[in-house]
Amino acid sequence: MAEEPAPLPARHRPAAVALSALLAALACGWGFHHWLESPAHEDAVAQPIEAAPAPQRNADFGAVVARADVHRVADWVVTSADHGTQPFAIVDKMQAKVYVFGPAGRLIGASPVLLGLAHGDDSEPGIGDKPIAAVRPEERTTPAGRFVAEPGENLGGEHVIWVDYDAAVSMHSVRANVKSERRLERLESPDPAQHRISYGCINLPAAFFASVAWPTLGQSGGVIYVLPETRALVDVFPALRDTEVATTAGVGAAQAPDFLRVAPR
Repeated sequence: MAEEPAPLPARHRPAAVALSALLAALACGWGFHHWLESPAHEDAVAQPIEAAPAPQRNADFGAVVARADVHRVADWVVTSADHGTQPFAIVDKMQAKVYVFGPAGRLIGASPVLLGLAHGDDSEPGIGDKPIAAVRPEERTTPAGRFVAEPGENLGGEHVIWVDYDAAVSMHSVRANVKSERRLERLESPDPAQHRISYGCINLPAAFFASVAWPTLGQSGGVIYVLPETRALVDVFPALRDTEVATTAGVGAAQAPDFLRVAPR
């Protein structure tokens, strides 16, 4: 009868147990790392999370009321950053008003203006090269569109903000040199029709030009948007066709200062 192997002496048993435990740990460790390094199952791949759309920004008119088209253009300018980081102004020929905004889209001031005698949204070709005396009444239009404002001086050395240099159209302080034109009285009239008298330039009250327009647009330039009166708004500003913005129209003007108050549509 074969003899059974003799049991290990008691002093060797802990070493055998320790060796078995080490081998088991190594096996478990390999399995754990193999599990970590193995590719995840297709069903467990995390789906990318879509970023929330950025909150829409609109122009801040404060308490001033303006026509819906003015709000539409102002909100589009701010939302699209069409003006870059510059201040901008919107001229509403329908109501003979100007609205001047800071780079962030906050209204700095609004004022009545005088505009070209003739209705129309385009300048006569070559009008900038004509002497004033040669400009016919039907050619005295204020063009509509987007213009990069440039500070400058007229022939008399006065500050002007060039809207369209080639067409000799600028924004400047009103001049009452010809008494029969009654330009100062026209600025005070609530009737937009009375504000049509210039040769195409945009005339502002002297105080408004000196305190708002020139410091904002005349120091380093800006963008001026002149709204049309005979053409469709989207024809002059095509980007509006593909842009939907929630306008700020409808803001009340109960507490607006008189020089900022704008008549509702």
